[in-house]
Amino acid sequence: MTLTQWFIFILIIQVIHGLGTWKLYIKAGRQAWEAFVPIYNGIVLMKIINRPVWWVILLFLPIVNLIMFPVIWVETARSFGKNQTVDTFLAVISLGFYNYYLNYVADVNYIENRSLTPKTGSGDWISSILFAIVAATIVHTYIIQPFTIPSSSLEKSLLVGDFLFVSKFHYGARVPMTTVAAPMVHDTIPVIGSKSYLFDDHYEDRKTSFKNKFQLPYLRFPGFEDIERNDIVVFNQPADTLLDMNKFKPDRNYYKPIDKKTNLVKRCVGVAGDTLEVRNGFVYINGKKNELPDRAHLQFSYFVQPKTNQFNPAYLKERYDITDGFGIINNENTYYFSAISDEALAKFKNNPNVASITPNIQEKGLRDPNIFPHDPAYNWNVDFFGPLYIPEQGKSIAITVENLPLYKRVITEYEGNDLKVQGNQILINGEVATNYTFKQNYYWMMGDNRHNSIDARAWGFVPFDHVVGKPVFIWMSWDGSKPRWERFFTTVCGEGKATSYLIPFLILLLGWFGFSKWRNHKKLNS
Repeated sequence: MTLTQWFIFILIIQVIHGLGTWKLYIKAGRQAWEAFVPIYNGIVLMKIINRPVWWVILLFLPIVNLIMFPVIWVETARSFGKNQTVDTFLAVISLGFYNYYLNYVADVNYIENRSLTPKTGSGDWISSILFAIVAATIVHTYIIQPFTIPSSSLEKSLLVGDFLFVSKFHYGARVPMTTVAAPMVHDTIPVIGSKSYLFDDHYEDRKTSFKNKFQLPYLRFPGFEDIERNDIVVFNQPADTLLDMNKFKPDRNYYKPIDKKTNLVKRCVGVAGDTLEVRNGFVYINGKKNELPDRAHLQFSYFVQPKTNQFNPAYLKERYDITDGFGIINNENTYYFSAISDEALAKFKNNPNVASITPNIQEKGLRDPNIFPHDPAYNWNVDFFGPLYIPEQGKSIAITVENLPLYKRVITEYEGNDLKVQGNQILINGEVATNYTFKQNYYWMMGDNRHNSIDARAWGFVPFDHVVGKPVFIWMSWDGSKPRWERFFTTVCGEGKATSYLIPFLILLLGWFGFSKWRNHKKLNS
């Protein structure tokens, strides 16, 4: 839905609300017209039901409002003496149209100073749970979101099994585009496995718009910093759902809403306006080799040939802290290790059972069909790639048939234009185009595990509207069998070895509990 369509939809809702409550407004000592004025009618209604005016804000927050609307329906009924369980049930199950019965049929009186305390223990429990869900949804959606590291693409900086807090406000919290969805879950509801949002299951191979009538246009609150080069960023995977990492099809869209696409975490090695190139596996930005933070550790794959039959790859993998697994090739004469850091390599190559270690670097000019832009004219691979310009909002570039494969997806999928090629002419929205001006910033996201990471080299640019947030804190870490205590309560960014703040946190927590107990004891004795 466009903003205009949403405006019309909201006006219709106001009319429905006004027609169903204007007599109730009068019985509460207000004017009938006040039930029809957008926003103001909400302020008046909060006064009628004796609830804080700031609740009106919650009615306009996507996802949160899905919880608040039933609360308001129930509170309205209770303000006119309908506080039985059956009234609560009817108010919710009728989607608020129970108010029409109260407005036109029932003989009700306004209870001005009604008690806001639930009359039963179960009612008190339900109210507490409900508002805990509201608070948690606000935090999860607009402030901080928990995230778990699923793969080794950023190993050494972030480990598989790290549990993160991802800040939504660093780059600006994105307003949910999918307005009708279960709170605090992503695209699938756990256990039952069904979609967590209202959608029209309509997929096509060619360009189309997502068939969801309740989608909001992209909106984002202002952030207090921009994405910087080498930041670790959580984002929605732009080109596919990645339901099966081994069946990745970067040119196939399944048209999930942007905010329901698969969450990934990578390092932003190139920002909008950069010219990026990969040489021998290393990233160069504007002609200069990219310098990573000291906590980052690049890893590459190697062929290892044993010297003796005492070679034990599983033991050596653990001894030298080699990230990913190994494979046996050439009838056990050579082993393939998929991810070894420079620090591990320096020790591993001196092992007496190792005859040689050879980097698995692809030849320059040898085309990998799985690498962006998936075009025969570009002989790129994971180790030799580019150069290419990363689009910047407001900047224009010359568009030709030769460079179109690099930016076709940006122009069509991410910026919603119709594009056709007729001979040597490029038509954008039906007009011949020799230049194109980008509508938003784009970024280049890669893993530090250079030979074992599905990243921008597979799908290309990441638009800013796909950015979720910035990982800032590791609150727990689990290696699959035991906790990694040294990683509990550590920061994601920073220089040098990460410091755990677990002990200071526990001390503060115990201090707070002690203070609270002393304060309560003092109140009881005063």
